[in-house]
Amino acid sequence: MISSRAWLALFAAFAHVSASCGYGTILQPRDAQGPVAVNNFGYIGSKGPAGWAALDPVKNALCAKGTAQSPINLIGGVTRSVPKGQLSISIPDMTKGADFENLGTTVEVMAEGGKLSLAGTQYTLRQFHFHLPSEHLDHGLSMAMEMHMVWEADGGKIAVIAAFVDIPDSPTATKSTEPRVACGNIKHLSATERRALSQRQQDSSNETIPGLHERDARYDVPKKAAPKASALLQTVLGNVDKIAQPGTRIKTPPLVMSELVNVLSSGEFVTYQGSLTTPPCKEGVQWLISNQVLFIPVGVYDKARAVIGFNSRFPQNAPGQPNALF
Repeated sequence: MISSRAWLALFAAFAHVSASCGYGTILQPRDAQGPVAVNNFGYIGSKGPAGWAALDPVKNALCAKGTAQSPINLIGGVTRSVPKGQLSISIPDMTKGADFENLGTTVEVMAEGGKLSLAGTQYTLRQFHFHLPSEHLDHGLSMAMEMHMVWEADGGKIAVIAAFVDIPDSPTATKSTEPRVACGNIKHLSATERRALSQRQQDSSNETIPGLHERDARYDVPKKAAPKASALLQTVLGNVDKIAQPGTRIKTPPLVMSELVNVLSSGEFVTYQGSLTTPPCKEGVQWLISNQVLFIPVGVYDKARAVIGFNSRFPQNAPGQPNALF
């Protein structure tokens, strides 16, 4: 007969392999009363993105062989704009807070109850989590972080709203003695440097995409609306040190979700069909990239970085092309 301790060990082992960006959906249901699921994949070495398929060759096959993988470089011709009337978001304020969990590869807020309407399809919010630095690139440039809001419709259809999170220029950030993050040839620029480079790219580009409006042809940091400081993200990430250990969970303070809804709804979205950015790399995910950039203070960013570390999958080829591994 198996002892209770052995059963707990067996359950913990199962939880260890079950969480990803699809956590909380039909793909990977969450047990709210059970232990926090801790991932068995990673972002460095043999457990990193190049080795995800080898961790489970059947379940994770798309991580190596998919042709519509995410994230991608947001350049002309790979995304389309979403007409204003085709998308609406509604998320109630969470006056009692929400579960905030450390999955080992990211930190995640189980913010259920929100509704997304997209071209007549109704989705329910399951959770939102963070990647550092950003997984999607804006014409080859990364940002400090990226927030993913995971939504699910009937039948398990998944949509993800992605919003860039950046750090405002400040004396504290300018005087930092730490080197800037660099991934290959992708330099992590300050907000001012990135806006200047983006403007130079726009000025020098004569790119035209047949059949697309001008705003569909390029994706840029918003020019009209200034990046918005996010009290919501400060509340969430300001408490991230309390779940520094993988497998831990706390209840957040009250979350004013209406702030985030108002910011996202005031901007525009571009969309493409891709995949989850973690195993099993399921395709058919409808990505909705917001042009609203959320700012957090450098101190909050430093606290998040200390817990999350590096957790970004490298950019994949454009949708329809073979996976970047081949």
